[in-house]
Amino acid sequence: MTHIDEPRRAGARQPVATLDDSVRLVSDERSGAHAVLILDRRVFPEHTEWVRAETPLEVAEAIRAMVTQSSGPLYAAYAGLELAALQARGLTVDAARASMAAAGHALATARPTNGHPREAVDLVLHAIEPATSTTELVERAIAAVREGLDEYHERSRRLARHAVELLPDGARILTHCWMDSYLIELVGAANEAGRHYDWVATETRPYLQGARLTAHTLRELGQNVTLITDGMGAAALAPGSSLGPIDALVTAADRVSLDGSIANKVGTLGLAIAANAFDVPFYALVQTPDATLASSADIVIEDRDPAEVLSTLGTRTASGLVTDAWYPAFDVTPPRFVTRIVTDRGDFAPGSIADYFAGENS
Repeated sequence: MTHIDEPRRAGARQPVATLDDSVRLVSDERSGAHAVLILDRRVFPEHTEWVRAETPLEVAEAIRAMVTQSSGPLYAAYAGLELAALQARGLTVDAARASMAAAGHALATARPTNGHPREAVDLVLHAIEPATSTTELVERAIAAVREGLDEYHERSRRLARHAVELLPDGARILTHCWMDSYLIELVGAANEAGRHYDWVATETRPYLQGARLTAHTLRELGQNVTLITDGMGAAALAPGSSLGPIDALVTAADRVSLDGSIANKVGTLGLAIAANAFDVPFYALVQTPDATLASSADIVIEDRDPAEVLSTLGTRTASGLVTDAWYPAFDVTPPRFVTRIVTDRGDFAPGSIADYFAGENS
């Protein structure tokens, strides 16, 4: 992987770089070679830098290294799969299929708790199964990538409309981490419905997604947002807070099991417990629950390098005497602390989330 810097004008505001424009498949017209450019969200918006990945394995490594987050791994996975297809054009159909499968495995397992890359891989690999020639395989793969991205955006829009139905005009919403397309579509759906929200965002250590990405995006979208540290969440939810009442806790969910358990950025569990204690509803947003996860016991939690906790944005923040740390990137919120799970098919009580699939096989 290599880095490409994009110059920034002094005093210029950085635009909301999200959805497909955070991941670009580019080609060299002279050589015909292709590469994936991924906006480095570890340093955005202070710096606009792109990581160049020239193979699907490098795309997977960028996902693993947190270059892109939230929906970003989905977009990167799709771009990596298209790159894999383009690079397989000179192979026999069987070799191309094997190459695609290897790329898919690397992309799907780059971050075990985030299910988006796996969904992208499943869609594309299923689409190429009938291919009888390499040319057909490449065409099917690229068509599946386009279809998958279009479907993801449309389902995000439907999810957002259902979420707005639960959030009255004037609500103050506490959110945690970076919801990416869900957040942007939620604001868009609120605007369509004539509703305005005030937002409170946690900073989200150690990568500060809330401070750098969520708060930045909300301001770019013209929203009022108040930033708090992660340790202030319970105080913000408590009655009598000088911040003013919080009307709802709203987060995305990386995975939802069929018992209604929510896996999301670590820290969500504590906020959900506090919200429950103070009678603040918690709405978790996910396009679809994961039919392969019967319960929370089936959710694999990604443990990242503990050294990442000792620093913030590349600067050591812990004492030099401290050598031990712990960094689970996600936690699991039991269904008893979740008010509703909002999907592209409507909102469900956690205990009834399996009803999402009702009628699919009838």
